[in-house]
Amino acid sequence: MTVHISNQIIKKEWTDYNNHMNMAYYILVFDQIWEIMLEKFEMGENSAKTTSMSTMVVETHTTYNNEVQEGDEVEINLTFFDHDKKRLHYKMEMIEKSSKKLSATVEMLSLYIDLNKRKVSEFEENKINLMDTFININKNNFSNENLIFSGKLKK
Repeated sequence: MTVHISNQIIKKEWTDYNNHMNMAYYILVFDQIWEIMLEKFEMGENSAKTTSMSTMVVETHTTYNNEVQEGDEVEINLTFFDHDKKRLHYKMEMIEKSSKKLSATVEMLSLYIDLNKRKVSEFEENKINLMDTFININKNNFSNENLIFSGKLKK
């Protein structure tokens, strides 16, 4: 079970001499798609520019399961999401659309940052409410199996 976030077409400039997407671009795709979720939680680019509050990734775990090539369409799905007072823990998967094969996964741990102080900060109540509402609506679509960072949240 997952929550679909967005689709992406693999661009030529993301591929390498092996005729498949270079590993660095998997992270780029996941990061660009995650921005959609950050905007839902009022923590994305707009928040950084208007409130000087943002998130920064501090730890990742990536798997590369099946290659994708130029022109392939991939679906990016959220398979897990949770938070504590200062951290986001999430996992996404990349599915090659035509074959339905798992192409990659990424699990990330992010901190909420006050950009003026460059220090970790606690989420504001409205952001906690946005995240908790999202979790409550989607909790049956999430799986906590095979999570690397499951003990990192302080609840």
